[in-house]
Amino acid sequence: MQQLRDPAAAAPEAALRLRPFEGGLGAEVLELQVAAVDDALFPAVYAAFLRHQLLLFRDQDLPEAAQVAFARRFGEVQVHVMNQYHASRHPELYTLSNLDAEGRPSGKHPDRGTMAWHTDGSWRRVTGQATMLYAERIPAQGGGTGFADMYSAYEALGPAEQARLAGLRAIHNLDFSRNRRHGEEPMTAAQRAAVPPVDHPIIRTHPETGRKCVFLGDHAESIVGMGYAEGRAFIDALNDRIVALARTYTHRWRPRDFMVWDNRCLLHKAEAYDTAREPRVIRRCTVLGEVPQ
Repeated sequence: MQQLRDPAAAAPEAALRLRPFEGGLGAEVLELQVAAVDDALFPAVYAAFLRHQLLLFRDQDLPEAAQVAFARRFGEVQVHVMNQYHASRHPELYTLSNLDAEGRPSGKHPDRGTMAWHTDGSWRRVTGQATMLYAERIPAQGGGTGFADMYSAYEALGPAEQARLAGLRAIHNLDFSRNRRHGEEPMTAAQRAAVPPVDHPIIRTHPETGRKCVFLGDHAESIVGMGYAEGRAFIDALNDRIVALARTYTHRWRPRDFMVWDNRCLLHKAEAYDTAREPRVIRRCTVLGEVPQ
């Protein structure tokens, strides 16, 4: 059995200056450049990541290579199957940009799937552990990112509902969520074949904190053992319910903000913005975790 990590004891929190967000979800790490985090300091950063679920670092000088190097401290970095989003020199980076070839806002949203509540990488057998975003260009209005705490959503459910959900598994499918949100088929046949649908428990135990949380989101297409229409209605209703029950936080981006969060216990989604007039360029990378249990 895997030994659970104690987020409070993994490293002295005094090694960092932290400002917890109002509402209890997330914290800002003050006066620290991510690119300067070394082997001695990283355990404190990771302990804060487990404790607060979401960390913000402002005013970061973070070249592409430094973002990938920091992500590798957490584990294996995903190379996303949708390679049309890859950064040219670093395929681990997934670039979300509405700019055209001349660097002007195109009017096209780069990934409408990000605008529904989801957890990154749930469409893989080995799901996402951490996601990291770096803001290059930010719209004057809109374009924020919302987060919903799935620990608190689970704890707000009654014991009978917790027990019922613990016996259910959802089938997650990237092709489904992309077609559903884009109104087109953004994936090639080869990309679809590389990531077939997978099933995961709706209630999972975080492998490091030992806490239970709800694991669902927009990539979930159907429920094992339910008819398709029944399962779709069940998932949509449950997604709405868990977000309504959860602690939430919405981040208003500034250029050079860097955020890292725990996909295993958070859902997130992007807010709309004026894609025809406002630029938004963000670099993302996701660290792979484990098979949910």
